[in-house]
Amino acid sequence: MNALEIKGVSKAFGRFPALKDVSLQARDKEFLALLGPSGSGKTTLLRVLAGLEQPDTGEVRFAGEDFLALPVRRRKVGMVFQHYALFRHMTVAQNIAFGLTVRKRSEKPARSEIADRVAHLLQLVQLEGLEKRFPSQLSGGQRQRVALARALAIEPKMLLLDEPFGALDAQVRRELRRWLRELHDRAGVTTVFVTHDQEEALDLADRVAILKDGELIQLGTPNEVYEHPATPFVFDFLGQACRMPGVVERGRLRVADWESDAPTGAPDGAVDVYFRPDEVTFAPADGAGLAAQVRGVAQRGPDVRIDCLIEGETVELQAHGPTLPPGVTTGLSVRIKPLRPQVYAAG
Repeated sequence: MNALEIKGVSKAFGRFPALKDVSLQARDKEFLALLGPSGSGKTTLLRVLAGLEQPDTGEVRFAGEDFLALPVRRRKVGMVFQHYALFRHMTVAQNIAFGLTVRKRSEKPARSEIADRVAHLLQLVQLEGLEKRFPSQLSGGQRQRVALARALAIEPKMLLLDEPFGALDAQVRRELRRWLRELHDRAGVTTVFVTHDQEEALDLADRVAILKDGELIQLGTPNEVYEHPATPFVFDFLGQACRMPGVVERGRLRVADWESDAPTGAPDGAVDVYFRPDEVTFAPADGAGLAAQVRGVAQRGPDVRIDCLIEGETVELQAHGPTLPPGVTTGLSVRIKPLRPQVYAAG
């Protein structure tokens, strides 16, 4: 069952098309990541869901209801921004309760009910005992937890997260990433998460929607989009990539002086061959693979960077200590064989 249905949504700001005919779905209680570089349209799409932007064309339905026809208040959406947007003059408890206390008298819960809900949320976000503190007395990670608790206080149907960890340092981001996934699972709401961090999206989401220049390029599970990128852009965006020209003829792939079976579905003719820099094997100069000369080797803990000259171009490869054959040193001639090349029609 799809809780969220987005069909043909387009949005332009003046002459700039921020979204171009975007269609995608999120299942009930799914964690969906919107991933893409700056200007890809991911935040604009999130703002459309929140009611902060109105699309020029298209439909948005949630649980079968016309979402665009609903006023913001009735959408019951919880939104968390990158910079917390907490009220500095309010305590943690008051910030969390804000969405409940500003409701109309007929819709406002009793004071005791609000207190119970705040206590429950403090426990959920692991901030028990901090309810009387002010935002200035909290760390960045704690402030973001307060922002998430405030978004959950209104019992939203959908949780929207706009780069919520963008203002935090790398270590805190990693710690909160695991916690956020656990929070999503316990809260049981459909979550749409905007990020430009590939690792974050692949680690957190049930499915990932990859956008570029306002268009949806690929939608799939983290494993699907990483293992089977639909375009060279997706391959390149999701991790480090090496690219070389090649030719496919009668099911065979030829790159420089190396030839192998072409991947299933590879187009005939001139192609671009992509592979991950750590998904290669090294062999002696008289072995199979691409002829290369090692130009430099740099070790960083268990990881090794190997700069190789292949067909006149310097290619940066990677290996992990145990997988690097002994004797791969600067100046050595070797053979490089990509283990899982992806092939696309030459652009």
